[in-house]
This record gives sequence, C-alpha cells and structure tokens, in this order.
Amino acid sequence: MRRDEFTEMRAFLEVARERSFTRAAAKLGVTRSALSHTIRALEERLGVRLLSRTTRDVAPTAAGERLVESIEPHFESIAAEISAISALRDKPSGHVRIVCPDDAIALVFRPRLSAFLRDYPDIIVELIVDNGFTNIVERQFDAGVRLGEAVARDMVAVRIGSDVSYAVVGSPDYFARRSVPASPQDLTLHNCVNLRLPTSGALYAWEFKKDAREFSVRVDGQLILSHIGSAIDAALDGVGLAYLPKDLIRRYVETGLLREVLVDWCPTFQGYHLYYPSRRHSSPAFSAFVEAFRFRSR
Repeated sequence: MRRDEFTEMRAFLEVARERSFTRAAAKLGVTRSALSHTIRALEERLGVRLLSRTTRDVAPTAAGERLVESIEPHFESIAAEISAISALRDKPSGHVRIVCPDDAIALVFRPRLSAFLRDYPDIIVELIVDNGFTNIVERQFDAGVRLGEAVARDMVAVRIGSDVSYAVVGSPDYFARRSVPASPQDLTLHNCVNLRLPTSGALYAWEFKKDAREFSVRVDGQLILSHIGSAIDAALDGVGLAYLPKDLIRRYVETGLLREVLVDWCPTFQGYHLYYPSRRHSSPAFSAFVEAFRFRSR
C-alpha cells in the first residue's frame, strides 16, 4: 500500500468512527477542508460513495460499512504492535483513555491515581466523564467503567471497586421545612434532585430494596442535573433530597451537614468494573493500568 493510500484509509476510518469531519480532523491534526479533500480523493479513486453526508451527521454507506469492517482490525493490529515495541523500554509508556461516571473518579481512581502516575511516569491517563452508556469501540476508548450489573456479557470485566451503597439525603435546612419521608412512596411529596441519563434522555428512577422486594420510584423536583457531584452540592444547599453514593457523602452525614433517610430501603450495588472488548490487543500501558486498579478485597 502506498503512503497516500494508507493516509486515505486512516482518514476514512477516523471519520467513520467519529461520525464527524470536525472531530476526526482534530484527532488527526489536520484541517477539516484537508480531511474532506482526502475523503473525496479516496471515493473518486474507488469509484464508490463511502460516506453519507447531511448537515447534521456523517455516516458510512453500505460500502463504507464493509470497508470499515475489513480494515479496522488491521489498523488495531498495527497500533498494538507499535505499543508492544514501545514496551521494550524499561517501563510501559503510552496513552490510556478511559470513560467513566463522575462518581467513579472520586470513589475508585482518585485514591490510587497519584501513586500510579508516580510509578509509571511515561503513561498518560485520560479520564473522560460520561454518565451514559458510551460505545467504547466507536469512541476509541481503551475501556469504560460501569457498575457490575450494567456490564455487557460480551465484554471482559475487571472489578476495580468495592460494592457501592446509595442513600437518600437532605440538609437540616430542608428538613426544617419538610417532613421526613417514612417510605419511598413518600418521596413523591418531596422536592427531589433528579439526574438526567445521557444515553436515553430519561430521568433516573431511584432504586430501592427491602427484603426480597425491589422497585423504583420516579421522583419530581425543581432541579435536574447530569452529574452526581453537582447533586451533592444541591443537597448541601438545601435544594431538595438527593440519591447519592454513601461513600461520597459520608463525611457530610457524620458532621451533620446532611441527614440520611430511608436507610432500611436503600440498596447496595456490585462495585465498579473496568470493561473492554475481549478481542482488544492490550498495550503494556493498559495492562499496567488494569493491574494497578484491580480490586483486591482485604
């Protein structure tokens, strides 16, 4: 393959993955117009349309999808071999890209990240916060982070955190104005801080469990957020009740800034897992990251 053909194929694959000329150009370090010219040259050389362009989206045509399926594994193998050669150095090096919920950074990564970065000075770790169900293959992440129950069965899952318990909390100021809920059904009478789920666009239904009974309650309130960190601040400010990981609000409960309610009804979920495709070629940098953050019970 000539150098220009390789460049065209790489450019096409990036646009197909990103579904955007702008994002693909930024990743490739070229201008959008130069990238568009490269794709046109490839389509003219092959005599077939590879990408369907609209004012809002770019998507592979049937021919484009076929080309992606045929060339993508080869580009992944090339990247894996380059990473393997880099491993011949004394210590692993490279770039590790992880997508995760915002609370996973505080619960899992922050306690151990500084030590990892000191031990591996040639590894760059990129943590992208996304509370939705991101397609890690399309977005070219090395791995994603989800609670154990939410990991797809076709993925390799490595546990990286202990079980996560949730709590319903409110501030003393809030409870000075409102009664304490005696059951989850009482939450429909309260001002609750909702979280918007990015993937579905729906509001998260608060999950409860008592004995063998499991159910969800759809709460109402004046404030809707997309990050748990902001929901903690809202609860502290007395805006309303919030449904939050206990480990993130423990110090506020212990100091009296927040009050925990419905204790007997709040569930515990299987801890956070790092997940990635089974066919993925693991670079030495990624392997080192997995081992460093693998959960080990005491």
